[in-house]
Amino acid sequence: MHFRTLVSLSTVSLSIFAAKVGGVPNSSESSVDWDVYPWMAPGPNDLRSPCPGLNALANHGFLPRDGRGLNGPVILDASQKVFNIQPEVLTLPTKLGLLTSDDPVSFTLDDLKLHGTIEHDTSLSRQDLALGDNLHFNEEIFSTLANANPGESFYDVNSAGEVMYQRLQQDIVANPNITNTVKEALLRSADSALYLSVMGDPSTGKAPKKFVQILFREERLPVAEGWQRSSIPLDGKTFNSLINSIMEASNWTTSGGCPWVRLGPEQPVSIV
Repeated sequence: MHFRTLVSLSTVSLSIFAAKVGGVPNSSESSVDWDVYPWMAPGPNDLRSPCPGLNALANHGFLPRDGRGLNGPVILDASQKVFNIQPEVLTLPTKLGLLTSDDPVSFTLDDLKLHGTIEHDTSLSRQDLALGDNLHFNEEIFSTLANANPGESFYDVNSAGEVMYQRLQQDIVANPNITNTVKEALLRSADSALYLSVMGDPSTGKAPKKFVQILFREERLPVAEGWQRSSIPLDGKTFNSLINSIMEASNWTTSGGCPWVRLGPEQPVSIV
């Protein structure tokens, strides 16, 4: 089967699954007064996720700083306000986010570490759950991305694909029980498309290295270093195009098995 066809079929399957979870309203766009949203390190009782972008939004106060009480509108409003991400891009992840919690109407950032719903093996900056800590930033793992595209000041879809390939080869050796279906490949490609878009230009898929590295390492928006919210909205068409390009550049191959989604903290998995 052609690679793009495989991607399309899997995307349709995930979309059908998401429809079962319910809808999320659109968010509105507004400007940002950065003096109102200073970066603050999380306190000892604040919760954070495996996602550096969401953590940065919480560290700046665009999401609740304690990492609690999250839902679709809260995530979509903050993402559009700060990153110019259109609601259609994050509707599926926010629906899946509700499955990570026992609360039917909200979730915490920490809930998102539940393995098999959104969180996945072969992260760009976290360990696999089977290997240890799938929540906190890991510099050794991140070094693959940090050192990518040598000689250039930016990352792009080709370097993102190469990093995905290298991380997968590393992880196949490190984790004999790796989960590596087309679902994980799509999620990993989406992660890469997001860091390229929110820290750079969604239309070209290029992002300055210094912005991306600050986002991952410090979970901070690099406003002081010159980063600005893209004037180009990240919509579904642009996002899907980046995902496809990154996946093709990654030369991804499956490790076997059917795509599955965990339906809740104490729930069984569902085949997608």
